Amino acid sequence: MGFFNRIAAITLKEFRQLSRDRLTFGMVVMIPLIQLLLFGYAINNNIRNINIGLVDEARSFASRSIVDAVRATQVVNIVRHYPTVQEAEAGITAGEVRAVLVLPANLDQRAANASQSQPLGQWLIDGSDNIVSSALLGLRNMPLQELQRSYLPQASPVFEAVLYFNPERRTPVNIVPGLLAVILTMTMILFTATAIVREKERGNIELLITTPLRSLELMLGKIIPFILIGLAQMTIILMLGHFVFDVPINGRPIQIVGATLLFIAASLTLGLIISTIAKTQLQAMQMTVFVLLPSILLSGFLFPYEGMPRPAQYIAEALPATHFVRMIRGVVLRDAGLDNMRADTGFLLGFTLVGLVIATLKFKKSLD
Repeated sequence: MGFFNRIAAITLKEFRQLSRDRLTFGMVVMIPLIQLLLFGYAINNNIRNINIGLVDEARSFASRSIVDAVRATQVVNIVRHYPTVQEAEAGITAGEVRAVLVLPANLDQRAANASQSQPLGQWLIDGSDNIVSSALLGLRNMPLQELQRSYLPQASPVFEAVLYFNPERRTPVNIVPGLLAVILTMTMILFTATAIVREKERGNIELLITTPLRSLELMLGKIIPFILIGLAQMTIILMLGHFVFDVPINGRPIQIVGATLLFIAASLTLGLIISTIAKTQLQAMQMTVFVLLPSILLSGFLFPYEGMPRPAQYIAEALPATHFVRMIRGVVLRDAGLDNMRADTGFLLGFTLVGLVIATLKFKKSLD
């Protein structure tokens, strides 16, 4: 009986210790709960309300009928009107829209001669996301009842589709740039989340107390070495993706480095905030996982942002990874500039500044 009594005593001790560690107990409950909610509620491959643009050169009854039919599908949401195809292509490159529907000036003539299998119009599609492009390609043969009654009694209307940036629809082209966001999120946050906690556990914090270091100086000193590590990881991932998986790198190196530095800074700052909250390295790692899960599932890395319900999109917008996924795919695949993505750039910069202030204020250079 002594054997079982000793085991029972240790087990009781562990339960009591876990009950006192509120942060760890909260993670035990919250992590599976968040996974369940994300997979069951937020993740959805039935894409709706994809932002697209329109070039209507015909401005006729036929073009209005087509636009009404496109809106009725609820797959897309027309948010931009472009006067020319060139401006529409620039809008796709800048990330303003995922696709553009082009209706030519001779649309009525094409509709009247539909029996010759001439396409009524053209879809210009950003092919960098395979799930989104598949939803848009499904609109090539959409039903146009009103137009068929007037022009096409026997023919089925068709549209031509052009895929930009990934015409072969290869998965690595979409995955590799997004993978950079996931790896940097995991490593940068984890490294810095354990930085100050490790100093406390090893007793080195007492040495820092006796130095003239200020809180901000300590924070900056902690994150600068990891910036170089993050840039090294970026180089490795993109180079391997390019030479092994033939992922095109269309963006300029200075733009790629600039976008990556903004995200590294935001991730390191978030890690510093975690390190000022956690009391042990285990807690720091648990909180890192707590951030990593929604960063993978809600950032657009695996599942399209457009397929998420509105509340999940609000959460996604609060995550640095969401903004970086947009930026790195735009820069690497579409050769978009950071000036084309001011909202995402501004968010990462603001997140870094605010987070650094919070981490500095929360860190108290004292034994307590």
